[in-house]
Amino acid sequence: MKRVLFLGWLLLLWAAPTLAKGGSSLLPAHLRCEYLINPTGIDEPHPRLGWTFEATDPKAFGQRQTAYRILVAATPEELNDNKGSWWSSGWINSSDMQQIEYKGKPLQSDQSYYWKVSVKDEQGRISPWSETAQWTTGLFQPGEWQASWIGTAEVFDPHQRDCNINDPWLRKTIDLTEVPRKANMFVASIGFHELYVNGRKIGDGVMAPAVSNHTKRARYIAYDIAKELKPGKNVIALWLGTSWSIFGPYITPGKPNTPIVIAQAALYNGNATTPFMFIKTDGSWRTHPSPNRLLGTWDFHKMGGEIWDARREIKNWNAVGCDDSAWQPAVVYHPPLLLSAQMVEPNLVMNEINPVSVTPAPDGSYIVDMGVNFAGWTAIQVHGHPGDTIQFQYSERAHVPMTFALHSAVVIGYDGTATFHNRFNYSSGRWITIRGLKYAPALTDIRGWLVRTGYMAASSFTCSDSLQNWIYDRVRWTYENLSLGGYIVDCPQRERLGYGGDAHATCETGMYNYHLGAFYTKWMEDWRDVQGSEAIVGNMYDTAWAHKGLMSGRHLHKGIQPHSAPTYMGGGGPPWGGICVSLPWFIYQQEGDRRVLERNFEMIKNWLAFLDTQTKDHLLQRFGGNWDFLGDWLWPGATAEGMNNNKPQTLCLNNCYRVFNLRTAVKIAKVLGKTKEAAEWQQQAELSSRAINARFYNAADHSYSDSSMANMAAALLAGVPTPDQRAAVMKRLENEILVVRKGHINVGITGGAMLFRLLRDEGRDDLLYSMTSQTSYPGWGYMKANDATTIWEMWEKDLPGHSLLHSSFLYPGAWYINGASGIRRDPASTKGFQHFLVRLPSFNSPPMTWANTSFGSSAGIIKTSWKKENGHLTLQLSVPPNCSATLELTEQEAAGLSGGQAPLKKQRRQNGGVAYELPAGNYVFSTAI
Repeated sequence: MKRVLFLGWLLLLWAAPTLAKGGSSLLPAHLRCEYLINPTGIDEPHPRLGWTFEATDPKAFGQRQTAYRILVAATPEELNDNKGSWWSSGWINSSDMQQIEYKGKPLQSDQSYYWKVSVKDEQGRISPWSETAQWTTGLFQPGEWQASWIGTAEVFDPHQRDCNINDPWLRKTIDLTEVPRKANMFVASIGFHELYVNGRKIGDGVMAPAVSNHTKRARYIAYDIAKELKPGKNVIALWLGTSWSIFGPYITPGKPNTPIVIAQAALYNGNATTPFMFIKTDGSWRTHPSPNRLLGTWDFHKMGGEIWDARREIKNWNAVGCDDSAWQPAVVYHPPLLLSAQMVEPNLVMNEINPVSVTPAPDGSYIVDMGVNFAGWTAIQVHGHPGDTIQFQYSERAHVPMTFALHSAVVIGYDGTATFHNRFNYSSGRWITIRGLKYAPALTDIRGWLVRTGYMAASSFTCSDSLQNWIYDRVRWTYENLSLGGYIVDCPQRERLGYGGDAHATCETGMYNYHLGAFYTKWMEDWRDVQGSEAIVGNMYDTAWAHKGLMSGRHLHKGIQPHSAPTYMGGGGPPWGGICVSLPWFIYQQEGDRRVLERNFEMIKNWLAFLDTQTKDHLLQRFGGNWDFLGDWLWPGATAEGMNNNKPQTLCLNNCYRVFNLRTAVKIAKVLGKTKEAAEWQQQAELSSRAINARFYNAADHSYSDSSMANMAAALLAGVPTPDQRAAVMKRLENEILVVRKGHINVGITGGAMLFRLLRDEGRDDLLYSMTSQTSYPGWGYMKANDATTIWEMWEKDLPGHSLLHSSFLYPGAWYINGASGIRRDPASTKGFQHFLVRLPSFNSPPMTWANTSFGSSAGIIKTSWKKENGHLTLQLSVPPNCSATLELTEQEAAGLSGGQAPLKKQRRQNGGVAYELPAGNYVFSTAI
């Protein structure tokens, strides 16, 4: 049937009458520094600035930036006078609006910098100045730290079932004659901390700081305390939480196994450049045990919870009125740690979750259903006899009182009441079993909250297919529940480890749905910090084994990677450590971030050099301990088959992944102009591809090794098949999905991540839709049919010991934004999504007849809304200001194209399709189908 395409524009003119005479078409907005909004206490000497645009006339087309000018000033008043004493860039002819490196005077420590930007549009018209943004600096030089690390004399006893350390209070009283103009307190801790001034908690962050490798580093946070200080006596108080301070892999000579903190603040008056007072932690601080204590030992399957003893409460412990004369002096420690700024969003208390029911159990306990599986905090009000202990057990499963030994407790106070509230630990589950209570609690007595890193959401997706909506929603919810602490954990209840293999299943889903530039930049720093150590699987408190036995954290090669960062622990294989190559490249593709490639290039070189030591005849050999050479992980039926195996298919997949690493590294080297490394890695990739084909290619059916989806996907993604083999292998993969597996997925974490990446790159939305639309085992629809509220660890539900909130299968989350929406990344773009492709999904499925998508890329908000109805296809498309898009159509769709008064640049594609270059603007397309 002949198709007639009608093109309708929301606006037909390039310059609309509503645009003010001579006014710019652009207004810079949404200013960021190092991916963050008005960050505080950063220690980057050359921070990068960025912005996007609001169109002054949203009905116009072709808005673009031709030049920009940045001012950086010392005060808001100076900036308001359009002066930039720190940097006045002058007009720079460029369309760049992200990754703009500060090139002003050298930045100083503990200072505020105010900035704004103006641009010239496509006609050279100058925009108004943006709103003012700012950043503040931390301490650039180690010698600027005058404070001491302090804590208590109480250290962890690893032989106890529960931690023996009471989370300590520390405080210091100071006298002021006046209120300072500026007072920024920099606080780093091993274990969590909260800062108080005169009884008031400073900042809205919780469980601070972000998780770091405490064998090498502690990250500090800047707190503005000036407005809380007053003339006279003031109390500066710190509350420490044990948590990561006793984590076995972080045991280091010179660092005690107890929470410790270092903090200091310089107080300034008026316009003075010299502080009139200096507050710092030292041996003069006083300490007292708080009513809070960790349950469990912060280890695998022993994350436990917290116990609050209301009898030990001191209401004004952090205020002037408290008599601390009986408190003990703080103990000074000297851990050999690098102090650096936390340049990622803090953990925040997010969504409130209210219980849906309370049910009495036959044993006298009460079972609370929170309605959804979540990781975060709970608060429970109780009353009873003073000294009674009320226990709370957390579970992911309706008929199991407690999963993964997660439990908390509260001891009722002398007034007969108590409130349990998490502070330095968190739970994970849907159900809470309350034991020891003599009455049924009211729903209003119980509250819960999701707690996660405070990044901002970027995208939304909804469509006519209810299952796809459920998957998208639950994938996002699961991702958020895995992101506490500035890294992605495998699960929030059993391990809390930052596995690299799992990151392949989560990172692109994260990047397409949230603003995560700072988050993943921080995580890459963690991977640099752990490089050089093998993985850890065992008890690091066993001094006879730690750093001596197999998989005990030995320093075997400068390029070796453990399988998790910054946490060292856990099993994995080459795709786990190999995230140190893949993730920087994914960030670069998303953000146009060249610096992330530069700063991780040595790590990449060292990793590939380590893998070279494990190859023979261009093939990677099995290496390490029992948990060092995993391939695909958690495929359907994996437990029954034996997941940790030495079978040929594992060797095949890991060799393909090494080639994928090599080819990715070639691209990175070329971007950076590293021609020598690019040539070497290219040659290695070709030689290894030939060796893989010689050993693992099945010519009879064009598959690899065991003919699994995972190995075919890995080979294709890595470019292992020769050009004349590739089409046949792709066809065999299609047959495996549609015919052999009847449309179902049949891979695990790593294989699935590679499969979804491959099919997105290939534009095979039909295969992706087939796998995500199945309602029987294995698949996401099976989880939905079994009342899941989060994505599981395994395709099977009822295998004991496995998590129901896990990172394993989150990879569809990227496809909804980068595929089903029609939005595609341009492989040739070096500036993220400043240019992108639009090609509607290739499937024609009755359940999905429309989809609405908003994608907050770093270049601006891209929107698509497509609908198939009554023989017509409509597409609404928004291309952000200073961006452009290529709309790809079939020959038949393009044959009858007519369109408005806006110019179209037509470009014929070699694949038989037709492409149209679209400038910024809002469009509506319609065609008969």
